[in-house]
Amino acid sequence: MNIAVTPEALAWFKREIELESGMGIRFFGKVYGSTQVHDGFSIGMSVDRPENPLVKKEIEGILFFAEREDDWFFKGYDLAVDYSKELDEPKYIFTEN
Repeated sequence: MNIAVTPEALAWFKREIELESGMGIRFFGKVYGSTQVHDGFSIGMSVDRPENPLVKKEIEGILFFAEREDDWFFKGYDLAVDYSKELDEPKYIFTEN
């Protein structure tokens, strides 16, 4: 699994979320909703400290990561985090890896 974050999404995170030292943006699978590749599950996001990361990516001082316990959700996919201007929030795109 790989995490990519567009410059527009990165700007949104910088503008909207304050991170304390050691904290990052965690992506995880949650029950209900859907993604382009999951039915009955959607992607969640939280401010958290990495414990047992599956993948970590630091971009301009912001850490983005997923935990190993969420491998079931991301297995076989890369995650691209983009920005929806219409909704003023991140949008998530899965591609097979």
